Amino acid sequence: MKLTRLTPLALALLLSGCAVGPDYQRPDAPMSLHYKQAKGWHEARPQDDVLKGEWWVRYQDATLSGLLRQVQISNQNVAQYQALYRQALALAAASRSDLYPSVSATGSATRSATAGSGQGGISNGHQLQASASWELDIWGKLRRTLEEDRASADASAAELANITLSAQSTLAQNYFQLRILDRRIGLYQRSIDAYQRYVTVIDNQYHAGSESRAALAQAQNLLESARASALDLNWQRAQLEHAIAVLIGKTPAEFSLAAAPLKATLPDIPSALPADLLQRRPDIAQAERTVAAANAAVGVAIAGYYPDLTLSASGGFSSSVLHNLISLPNRVWSLGPSLSGTLLDFGATSAKVEQARAAYDADVASYRQTVLTGLQEVENYLVELHTLRDEMLAQQRATAAAQESARVTRNQYQAGMIDYLDVATTENTSLSQQQNLLQLQSTQWVTSVKLIVALGGDWGS
Repeated sequence: MKLTRLTPLALALLLSGCAVGPDYQRPDAPMSLHYKQAKGWHEARPQDDVLKGEWWVRYQDATLSGLLRQVQISNQNVAQYQALYRQALALAAASRSDLYPSVSATGSATRSATAGSGQGGISNGHQLQASASWELDIWGKLRRTLEEDRASADASAAELANITLSAQSTLAQNYFQLRILDRRIGLYQRSIDAYQRYVTVIDNQYHAGSESRAALAQAQNLLESARASALDLNWQRAQLEHAIAVLIGKTPAEFSLAAAPLKATLPDIPSALPADLLQRRPDIAQAERTVAAANAAVGVAIAGYYPDLTLSASGGFSSSVLHNLISLPNRVWSLGPSLSGTLLDFGATSAKVEQARAAYDADVASYRQTVLTGLQEVENYLVELHTLRDEMLAQQRATAAAQESARVTRNQYQAGMIDYLDVATTENTSLSQQQNLLQLQSTQWVTSVKLIVALGGDWGS
């Protein structure tokens, strides 16, 4: 077949836009029409390209905001996935360049001789040549490859967003736990001071013969138990501080967070949230774009059944002397198509197609599972926050009652109406109830962060 007949046919097929393999359709995912833990919620679709703000400003804590802003800059996990995203973008750019012709140029100068030819057998050669080749994407293999790489780059971008959000979430949770630990340690320290005074008084009374050995032992037990509990919280606080340091890209040795009261504001959950639930979750976006890449990979595999058509051309000059190399008599050129394909592969291509289709089915299942997991997390954190609100009210009442009981027994003891053993019991109960209340507060702060993250980084519009 002559080139003049082949080229228009190939160009017609190329420009027709056909591409083997299925065109991508976002797979159906299980979405609730409503959410039983919050009225006013409706079905939503993943849409991670919605512009996100700094969700942590809802807590109105300047120290927390300063730390979280460092995550995107200094966290090494985030830096790693930023580099992987740039790598994915470069791969997509390389795939796009495959759609266009490639042009190259060469120049050479040689001097050669054959054995036994003598001085007169030496010859010179000079060449200057340019060549071009173009693989015509008749079956859409290159376009499907570009589609796959672009989807993979989008998935990489979503993965980067997910890693960033996860690191920020972990830091916020660690921060709130640390601040509540500061309050719990402070409570233990105040109790230790009070218990130390009791031990001193009772020890004097014991040596004076007006107090029993059992009362002194009980007072010492309360004191040492409080000290042990405070020390246990101290190492937990230190580990949280170390974790925060690593999250902002610092070594534990060069970072410290002084004890301070928690001045943040716990954001209220709106009674009716907008319909964009899960739209901003980057893990769902990553799973969906992975499905798109797998779909394009099916088309790439199917294109293996069809031959590749490449147009190539070259031209230049060749001469034994350099001074008149670029002249009409010295020109050389070639032009022609190349058709290559597999005639027999004993099922290798069909196996690749089946492999690609199976990978697509697996990614669809993973995408649907990611959506289900997202729905589950939102429901879990909503019910936890709603339950914690009532649980904390009950715990506050229990704490107030225990503190009142301890106050009354202290007064009775000072009036000589009861033994110190009764005081020790109520004091221990009061301290335990106060610690339980602080622990619930820690859980409430952490769960509020988890809910925001479960919604992809805020529940605002």
